[in-house]
Amino acid sequence: MKGRIFSGMRPTGALHIGHLSVIQNWVALQEDYKCYFSIVDLHALTTGYEDRLDFPRLRREIALDWLSVGIDPEKSAVFLQSAVKEHSELHLLLSMFTPLSWLERVPTYKDQIQQLSQQGKDLGTYGFLGYPLLMAADILVYKANAVPVGEDQLPHVELCREVARRFNHLYGPVFPEPKDLVGNVPLLPGVDGRKMSKSYHNAISLTASSEEIKMRVQQMITDPARLRKDDPGHPEVCIVDKFHQIYTPEVAEVEENCRAGKVGCVACKRHLAENLEKLLSPFRERRAYWEEPGRVEKVLEEGAAHARVTASETMKEVRCVMGL
Repeated sequence: MKGRIFSGMRPTGALHIGHLSVIQNWVALQEDYKCYFSIVDLHALTTGYEDRLDFPRLRREIALDWLSVGIDPEKSAVFLQSAVKEHSELHLLLSMFTPLSWLERVPTYKDQIQQLSQQGKDLGTYGFLGYPLLMAADILVYKANAVPVGEDQLPHVELCREVARRFNHLYGPVFPEPKDLVGNVPLLPGVDGRKMSKSYHNAISLTASSEEIKMRVQQMITDPARLRKDDPGHPEVCIVDKFHQIYTPEVAEVEENCRAGKVGCVACKRHLAENLEKLLSPFRERRAYWEEPGRVEKVLEEGAAHARVTASETMKEVRCVMGL
């Protein structure tokens, strides 16, 4: 094993195929690392504390999505962040010496305040300011050596390293400085060309049925200049082609036939729908197994128990060096 990995997702809604590459990366990493995958429900409160989220349902849904794609509870700890109290304790202790300026300079801090304030959200709270530090606690409590992230989250991992260095300087060498594992995560548009999002009703769910896949693909915007099926096409402006580039091995042939006017948009969409069905149908089959009553709950309970062993060992060491 190369070391330990921590990663997590907030339970704010159903996952869609835009999340798929991230989860599939996790699936691959669990072969070489000891992985801790957490449903970070406390993080959901940092921006949604007023929303009265249906946490039991949302947490179960995201766990089902992970297990359906291939996260293996025999290889990885899958658990709720709120079920392992050491996350919160370490966050509190780290907050005692972390400068405010470190938190205020995280790029997403001002960006999210600006974006969400336009939606009527009041994010002038300690919880929102401190969410990158809670993220650092999530990582450090397992002494993770690496964190799989997208490029937009690199500043969070850098903050985590700075906090680890400061702790080690003040109290003693307890924490490794985790490296970032930047995955190649393609940005998929929604069927209407905007960012894929459940709130825009333009996403293809990981649980989509065959009929839903066909319907969503039919809604995809194609080349507006192509009026007849034998007109030459321009794949670079077509939403369907952006999906073909990821899910169709013979994408070069598809694009060539489009440009030559050999294949119309209806047939091109049918081809994509067939490939998406091949992709998602195994997930539906695995999901049916995990949906049996009690199975997800058992995975989360056992995952939390396993995570607590590691987290409690870390916290014993932290308390000792801090003199608590």
